[in-house]
Amino acid sequence: MSIRLRLLISHTTMLIVTLVIFIVSALLIPVAITGDVRSIKDLYTRQYALKPLTKQEETAYLDVKYLAKKQSDQLLNEAMLKGFDQKLSSVHSGLIIRKGDKIVHSSKNLESIQDAKKLPPFEPENIKVRDTISIGHQFFLYVKFDFYFHDQEKGSVIILREVSPFVELSRSLFPLIFGLLFFTLILINGLLSFFVSKSIIKPLFSLKKATEQMGEGNLNVRIENNRQDEIAQLSHAFDKMRIKLKESIELQLQYEENRKELISNISHDLKTPITAIKGYIEGIQDGVADSQGKMEKYLSTIKRKATDMDQLIDDLFLFSKLDLKKLPFSFEDIDIIRFIDNFVEEIRFDIEEKDINICVENRTENEVLVIADRDKLRRVLTNIIDNSIKHLNKAEKQIEIYIKGEANFVEIEVRDNGSGIAQESLPYIFERFYRVDTSRNKSTGGSGLGLAIAKQIINEHDGDIWVKSQLGSGTSIFFTLKKEN
Repeated sequence: MSIRLRLLISHTTMLIVTLVIFIVSALLIPVAITGDVRSIKDLYTRQYALKPLTKQEETAYLDVKYLAKKQSDQLLNEAMLKGFDQKLSSVHSGLIIRKGDKIVHSSKNLESIQDAKKLPPFEPENIKVRDTISIGHQFFLYVKFDFYFHDQEKGSVIILREVSPFVELSRSLFPLIFGLLFFTLILINGLLSFFVSKSIIKPLFSLKKATEQMGEGNLNVRIENNRQDEIAQLSHAFDKMRIKLKESIELQLQYEENRKELISNISHDLKTPITAIKGYIEGIQDGVADSQGKMEKYLSTIKRKATDMDQLIDDLFLFSKLDLKKLPFSFEDIDIIRFIDNFVEEIRFDIEEKDINICVENRTENEVLVIADRDKLRRVLTNIIDNSIKHLNKAEKQIEIYIKGEANFVEIEVRDNGSGIAQESLPYIFERFYRVDTSRNKSTGGSGLGLAIAKQIINEHDGDIWVKSQLGSGTSIFFTLKKEN
């Protein structure tokens, strides 16, 4: 349940409970004062605060009271009393005339009252003239006037109206009921506030604690929240941010390590040819190259070292642009079979001069179109083949290229029968400056950027590149290209 819905339900419940308590209290007040549940419907039209009688009852009471004082014998006149009965019946009241210990007149709706002793006792002072009384299982609200007949016998006129038993109970327990209702309101409000606050504050406190730990550098703290509300969404978003921040810091640290390694590798690869060039130049200056043949050999070596340095710088520049994604690609539809055939024909002369046999084994259709950048794809093949050439050590040197078409891509394999690569080195051969030859011998190890550049280019083509190798048997490097739809 969302916090918004939870707060809405909480506030609505509080409003409903408050209104109910207010209405119940408002109804109990007139009932407690008047002693008549039916008087609720006339709450705003009747004046019960001082006179808990209806207009008809008040009129009848004043008339019979006057007769009791001035003409008490008239209260024994049944014809006159029937007129009072008719007036009182409209408000569900009745009149009882008591003389001595006997009931001499009783309205029709009060005929169930037969015992005069159950009526309010005679009280000539007329102090307690309004009250309620219980007769059997019935409750009555009454007003009475006690007097003496002309023969000095005790007499009473009593106007009664039946009321609910709840009237007396509510009247006596009204302070307690009102207090309980008020306490219930406070209790419900407190409980709702507590549970709603707990459901909000507890996860926020956990989030605050996690934030403090992150501020102290602990990015491994996890924020667990299995709820389904806005705070859970905030916790999940915060945890994603933590993971991203952790990955970013780890990547930054990795970049820093790579930068240090890059500087170290560049320094090593540049220092070696520079040292050699300086040595040959000093030999020329010192007159060691004292013949034309030696001079040409020294100058040729210097040129070769400078060329190696230039190639290393070009590779570094290319790799840097690929790494920063600042090298533009020009993708087009290419017939990969014809492209590889043409590429092999271009390099065949140079390859065969090194006593290496190269061939293309087409294991797919006659024409397969892929989406690729011609120049970048040529660089990939060149780097892979150059890497194979450096490790060919058998009498019959062989490089084979296989093309295999799949549903949505083409798989290209460059296989050689060279020395192979140890299994522990396979995961690292596409990393920059990695050389299987740990001595970093330029004649066999290269710059260490060739396969790293190939991987970057294939990744930009949304392809994959991987290697399979076995020591002494040779190496196969695979890469894929997407087919043109």
